[in-house]
Amino acid sequence: MKKPGKWSALWREEDWWAIWLGFVILIVGMLIFFPRAPQGMKEKIAKANTIMQSEAERAPFKTLKWYKANDDKKKVKANSQNFAKSIKSFLNKPHRWKSNPIDSFYMSADEAKAETEKNVEKYNTLAIKEHEAGGLAMLAEVSAAKADYQNEELNEETKRVIADWRKALSKKNSARKKTQAKPYNQIPPLIGLCIILALFLSIGMKFMGRPSTKFIIGFFFVFSIAILAYMAEQQSTMKELGIGYAAWAILFGLIISNTVGTPKWAISAVQVEYFIKIGLVLLGAEILFSKIVSIGIPGIFVAWVVTPIVLITTYVVGQKIIKMPSKTLNITISADMSVCGVSAAIATAAACRAKKEELTLAVGMSLVFTSIMMIVMPIVIKALGISQVLGGAWMGGTIDSTGAVAAAGAFLGEKALYVAATIKMIQNVLIGVIAFFVALYWCVKVEAVPGQRVSLWEIWYRFPKFVIGFIGASIVFSIIYALMGSDVGYVLVDHGVIRGLTKTLRGWFFCLAFVSIGLATDFRQLKHMFKGGKPLILYVFGQSFNLCLTLFIAYIMFYVIFPGITAKI
Repeated sequence: MKKPGKWSALWREEDWWAIWLGFVILIVGMLIFFPRAPQGMKEKIAKANTIMQSEAERAPFKTLKWYKANDDKKKVKANSQNFAKSIKSFLNKPHRWKSNPIDSFYMSADEAKAETEKNVEKYNTLAIKEHEAGGLAMLAEVSAAKADYQNEELNEETKRVIADWRKALSKKNSARKKTQAKPYNQIPPLIGLCIILALFLSIGMKFMGRPSTKFIIGFFFVFSIAILAYMAEQQSTMKELGIGYAAWAILFGLIISNTVGTPKWAISAVQVEYFIKIGLVLLGAEILFSKIVSIGIPGIFVAWVVTPIVLITTYVVGQKIIKMPSKTLNITISADMSVCGVSAAIATAAACRAKKEELTLAVGMSLVFTSIMMIVMPIVIKALGISQVLGGAWMGGTIDSTGAVAAAGAFLGEKALYVAATIKMIQNVLIGVIAFFVALYWCVKVEAVPGQRVSLWEIWYRFPKFVIGFIGASIVFSIIYALMGSDVGYVLVDHGVIRGLTKTLRGWFFCLAFVSIGLATDFRQLKHMFKGGKPLILYVFGQSFNLCLTLFIAYIMFYVIFPGITAKI
C-alpha cells in the first residue's frame, strides 16, 4: 500500500479529517457558550460555597443545608439558558414513547397538557414522601447536633436518613420533569440536522478524494436509519430493558444488508470509521484530568492496572489455549471487552488492520453482553450487600459502554454512579495507549519480517492518528477546566460546550457508525468465524476474568489500602 506524502496526509487521510472536523465542532461550542455565562453565575457559586464551607466546618458529615446549597450551585448551567435550549431542541434525538411511534416525533399542545395532568398525581405523592423524608433527616440532624456530633451512632444514623432523603428527592425531581411536558415537532429539526451534517461531513469526503455528492445522497438513507434506531431506544419497554440505540442501529443495518441488500447509491455514505473517529475526538473533550484525579489512586489503579492485565491475559489465552485462528480478531475482542467496548475495538482494529467483519463481530458481542451486565450487575450487587463505592468501581471497570455504566450506577445510588462513571472515564484514556502499543506490537512482532528492521515510520503509519485528536481534546479541555476552576468549569464546560452541544453530536456520530456497521456486514462473511464458538468462548473467559480481578483489586484498593479516600467519597 502506497504511503501518502509527509504533509499531504493532513488533508487526504480520514484520521486527520476526523481531528479537523471534531475540533471545528469543539471550537464552535466554545465560541457559543464561553462568552454567555448564566446571569449571576459567580455570585450564586460564591454564596453556595460559603454555606457549604461553613457546614463542612460545623458537622462531620454533609448536612441538609450543605446538600441544598450544593443543589442550588448545580442548578447554574450554561445549557439551561434559552439559546442553549434552542440548540438542544435542534440537535435532539426522537422523544420517548409508549405505544404510538408518532409520539417520538410529534406531540400537540393538547397531548402535552394531558401528559402533564397524568403525571401530576404521581409527582404530588413523591413530593409528600420527599417532604416526610426531609423532616426525618432534619430531626436526626438536630439530635446529632445536640450531642455536639460526638455520638458516632447518631452521626451514622443521620447520614443514613439524609441518604434516604436524597433518594426521595431524586425520584421527586425525576417525576417533576414529566409534569412539564411541552408540545414539540421534531421532524423539521431532524431534517435540518441531516442536511447540515451531510454538508459538513462531505467537506472531508471531498478532500479525501471520495465522491462527496454520492455521499450526501446516501447520507440521508443512513441518517434515516439512525433516527429509527434512536426511536426504538426511546420506546418505554426498551428503555427499561436498557436496549440502546447502538444495538438497534446495527440490527436495522444488518436486516437491510442481509435481506434486500444495502442500496448501491447509499454505499458511499456507509463510513463506519469516519463517523466513529469524529465521535471519539469529541469524546476526548469529556475526559477531564481533574475528574480522573478526583477519585484518587484506587480508581486509577483499578482502571489502569487491571485493564492491561485483562487484555494481555485474554489475548494470550486466545492464542495459546483457545487457538483463535485470527490474531486480529483475538486482539480486537480482547480490547473491546477489557477497555471500553466499541471505542477501543475501533481503535485497536485500526492499529492491527483487522477485517471489517471481525470488528463487527467484536462490537456485536460487546453490545449483547453490555445490555445483560447493565441489568444483572446492579441486582447482584444489591443482593450481595456490596457497598455503593465497591459496586460502582466493579461496574465501572467491567461494563463496556459509558452510557450503560452510568445507567447501572444510577440504579444503585449517587455514590455508585459517581465512582462507576469516573472509573470508566479513567479507563477511556487507555484507548490511545492501547492503540499505540497494539500498532507497535503488530509491527515488531506479529508482522515483522525476519532480518528486516522495523522503521519508526511504519509504526507511525499504522498508528490510528485520530487518537491524537482524542488525546489532544482531553488535554485542551482539561487545561481550560483547570484555568476556569471546577465550579465555573461545571457551568461552561460540563453543562455548556459538552452537554449543550458536543455530547449530543457525539451520540449522532456513534449512531451513524453503528448503522454503517450493520449496512456493511454480510452474515455469510461472519459465519466461518463462529466455527467452534471460539470468539464467544474467548469473550466469556475474558469478561469472567475481568469481573473477578476487578472486584478483587477494587476491594483491596478502596477498603484495605486506601480506606481514607473511600470514606471521603
